[in-house]
Amino acid sequence: MESLSLSRSPLIAFRPFSPSITHRGLGSPIYCSIEEKSKLQNHSLQLTERTKFSLSRNCFLDGILDLKLRKQTSGLVSASAAGSEPDSVDSSSAFRPILSALSAFYRFSRPHTVIGTALSIVSVSLLAVESLSDISPLFFSRVLEAIVAAFFMNIYIVGLNQVYDIEIDKVNKPSLPLASGEYSLSTGVAIVSTFAILSFGVGWLVGSWPLFWALFISFILGTAYSINMPFLRWKRFAVVAALCILAVRAVIVQLAFFLHIQTFVFRRPASFSRPLIFATAFMTFFSVVIALFKDIPDIEGDRIFGIRSFSVRLGQKRVFWICVYLLEIAYTVAMVMGATSSSLWSKFITILGHAVLASILWNRAKCLDLASKSAITSFYMFIWKLFYAEYLLIPLVR
Repeated sequence: MESLSLSRSPLIAFRPFSPSITHRGLGSPIYCSIEEKSKLQNHSLQLTERTKFSLSRNCFLDGILDLKLRKQTSGLVSASAAGSEPDSVDSSSAFRPILSALSAFYRFSRPHTVIGTALSIVSVSLLAVESLSDISPLFFSRVLEAIVAAFFMNIYIVGLNQVYDIEIDKVNKPSLPLASGEYSLSTGVAIVSTFAILSFGVGWLVGSWPLFWALFISFILGTAYSINMPFLRWKRFAVVAALCILAVRAVIVQLAFFLHIQTFVFRRPASFSRPLIFATAFMTFFSVVIALFKDIPDIEGDRIFGIRSFSVRLGQKRVFWICVYLLEIAYTVAMVMGATSSSLWSKFITILGHAVLASILWNRAKCLDLASKSAITSFYMFIWKLFYAEYLLIPLVR
């Protein structure tokens, strides 16, 4: 009995570990022999290995698919980036130095003075027109030549002033290219020298003596105004500085460019008409105002470097109201001039136009904060706009 009992495998109890095993209930013990248990364990191990292999194979395939998708996505992204971003970056980086250079030259040329010069030449040239037949391609080409020559000389004059005012402009106008360091001194000298040569070159090629003398006198006065040499640098003296600006803006521009059209283009004898005399007288007032007002925002730097402008000597407030009163007087004279005109349409436009400009000036002057440098600078630019507007009215004075 013992031997028989030893040869038989004992029954053992264990809980199911595989879903393939039949059981009475979840967690209920199943009784089987040791051999059956071993077979069941081997079967379970095989299932586990297959499961692991299947999982690993699936993971491997998933990894390959994911890698392919990533490559395709990165390819699309790089293609789109290659097609758009480098172009935009390259184009912007290519244009950035050009835009920067144009911005620097724009500020160096002091565009408000350039616009004023161009408008004054066109306006004075129209004063020489006596009939519609005078408006011809020859007239426009000669006016354009005068504008180009004066434009070059204007850049020489304002550029030379910046060359000799670098330290002052670091206080008064730090955004200018020489004061900010965008231009070196040698660059500034090269620019002003080049434009002086170009101006005289254009004047010589045109062959008009009134134009050439206008350029030459402007060159002499502009140089004497700025250059730091014995007996020169006339900007240090308030009266002499104002006379320099008055001579160029009020006399040279009016008379010389009128004679350029009258004698050189139309081949008529020199004559000084009533509108020309009015334009010269009115712009004399305006040039005095510009000469006085331009120093009001710059009082701090002028005081530091010994520039005895009227603003330094008399104070900002007093000089400001002197400028306003001078302009109001000029507008009053212009309205009287318009009232004596024999032309009804000229009378109406002249009186109404100057009355509107005078009222705008007065209302804006009363609201100005003289303690704010930015407000004063803005008002100075407004003075230049009034200057432009006057040159639109001058050809209508008859």
